Amino acid sequence: MQKFKKIGILTSGGDAPGMNAAIRAVTRTALAHNVEVYGIYRGYSGLIGGDIKQFSIRDVSNIVNRGGTILYSDRCPEFKTEEGMRRAVDTCHRFGIDGIVAIGGDGTFRGAADLTKHGIPCVGLPGTIDNDITSTDNTIGFDTAMNTVVEMVDRLRDTCESHARCNVVEVMGRGAGDIALQAGIATGATAVVIPEFPLESNESIIKKIKDSKRLGKRNFIVIVSEGLGHDFGPALTEQIEHETGVETRFACLAHVVRGGSPTLRDRVLASIMGEFAVKELLEGRSDIVVCERNNQIVSTNIRYSLILDRMYKNKLKDGDLDDFSAEEIAEMKAFCEEKTRDMRKLYNTVDILGL
Repeated sequence: MQKFKKIGILTSGGDAPGMNAAIRAVTRTALAHNVEVYGIYRGYSGLIGGDIKQFSIRDVSNIVNRGGTILYSDRCPEFKTEEGMRRAVDTCHRFGIDGIVAIGGDGTFRGAADLTKHGIPCVGLPGTIDNDITSTDNTIGFDTAMNTVVEMVDRLRDTCESHARCNVVEVMGRGAGDIALQAGIATGATAVVIPEFPLESNESIIKKIKDSKRLGKRNFIVIVSEGLGHDFGPALTEQIEHETGVETRFACLAHVVRGGSPTLRDRVLASIMGEFAVKELLEGRSDIVVCERNNQIVSTNIRYSLILDRMYKNKLKDGDLDDFSAEEIAEMKAFCEEKTRDMRKLYNTVDILGL
């Protein structure tokens, strides 16, 4: 094992339930290997500013069940500059930090890759409710967010049934429709609209509501992803009421989806990922992202993860694939195609069951 004496841990970007469970796992795993742990507050801003505290085993007691992040989070434009990076590296040297575990999304991973290039080995943990890190099947916080949506929609359905109404519900997810899609299946939504499969028109939704009403249905739930734009949901609400005659209300769940105590699934995923991250560092591996694939915890290169993400989201830039072999590119394309097929199957499930 590599001789790490001190490691830092930070959370960056949007908070996600389960981040605290990951912080706990990283801390206790490192301490079990006689490695000191330093909590870095406010993400990369705190790293630049030296907002750092040495953690004991008791500093992470009773946090596995807490939402948010005890290390707080922040957006840090300064970290993207050479001066900001230099200050961050200087802070690591001043505290004697040999490596960092960074918990967050793609922006967090880009920062971790830059730090690794500047001589501070980093490992990334995927912490985001959106599940929009392509290289992993599930991210820390995703399961909790879906369960929160399910609870909220179940409550809305009760009043929809009482008053023979429709509710159009907008959920978080940035540009990804994972929360909307899976929560839609779990709540028996009449329809789900996500950015991965945009509709040419809303006529199929209108028709389904009319057909379901004719078959005696009283309540209707339509779940839409925020990635469609915040004007989409209200406009669809008006259209449904106008064209079906069903009283329709709009509900934007917003940041309530991001908070709350993490589910069992997220606590376990965060814990095993946190332990795995420390062991990877101690084995001398860095510049990697910890992923869950086919129920196995594995790691992949950060740049590979970032470019795979761009490929899946159709956001590749000129030169992005220059550093990859033909075999690697083919593998990435196959991965993206499989992920799209899996999403399409779930989307078709909503269509079949939503009557």
